[in-house]
Amino acid sequence: MLQFSVPRAQPCTSVFPQANPVNFDEYCLQKAAPPGSSTYYALRQAPVARQPLLTALFALRREFEETVKETTDPTVGRTKLAWWQKEAAALAAGEPTHPVSQALAAHLPDVQAEYPALQALIAGFEMDLDQARYLDYPNLRRYIVGVGGTFASVVARATARDPSQAASWAAPLGESLMLAQIVVELGNDARHGRIYIPIDEMQRFNVTAADLINRKYSDAFTELMRFQTTRARDAIRRALDALPAGERHSQSTLRALAALALALLDEIERDGYHVLHQRIALTPIRKLWVAWRAARRH
Repeated sequence: MLQFSVPRAQPCTSVFPQANPVNFDEYCLQKAAPPGSSTYYALRQAPVARQPLLTALFALRREFEETVKETTDPTVGRTKLAWWQKEAAALAAGEPTHPVSQALAAHLPDVQAEYPALQALIAGFEMDLDQARYLDYPNLRRYIVGVGGTFASVVARATARDPSQAASWAAPLGESLMLAQIVVELGNDARHGRIYIPIDEMQRFNVTAADLINRKYSDAFTELMRFQTTRARDAIRRALDALPAGERHSQSTLRALAALALALLDEIERDGYHVLHQRIALTPIRKLWVAWRAARRH
């Protein structure tokens, strides 16, 4: 599922990653934001001094995502996620062993203050190990709040002028980006047995899980995707409108991600929602322009 779409990176070859990398910042950059990716251009809009911290946060999210989505055996996935739960506690105790945790220890001003949020983020991703379908939107929203809302709040606090209030306006933006990600990654998710469109909405539009898995396009599918895209787009715009004026400059990375998501949704719409057999993407030069312009718009 938009990065917030973080590009695919090579998963760790062992259940427990090796500690003490030559350069943990470089590890995080390659994990979360290789050149040309949307995350890469969004992170470059942040103040230079805060970029290593933000990159580490996006790398952590990617580690969690790999743990639950790129592991075919749920038992192995649970083992890895349990390791991350212990690693989060080790980070809070000042004893990190993973390169991403070491980067966070180096750059996060108050690790212990963010420990509850990291626990909540892990719990959100744990839902991917428990279910691959969602009955209705309220059920799905538990997932997008736990993953998208929590993560955006952590990212926002890293640069916010008033971190204590960040969750109130950052969480809705993170949730809206997750809705966009569902549209963008629909085909890939379906091929891996995960469908994030609620069952009751698919029934309303007369689209089945088999249609998605078998890449079956139809007028019904087009209408379903128009509904999903409109909901995501409207949610992103509402969240951006709700950003406090005093925080707009501080949230250049999240604003850039939102602009990139909106541009990608427009591209998908122009392409006729053909997301089942391909992953539609923006060109690197367009990503650069969209992210740069968004970060400078007040």
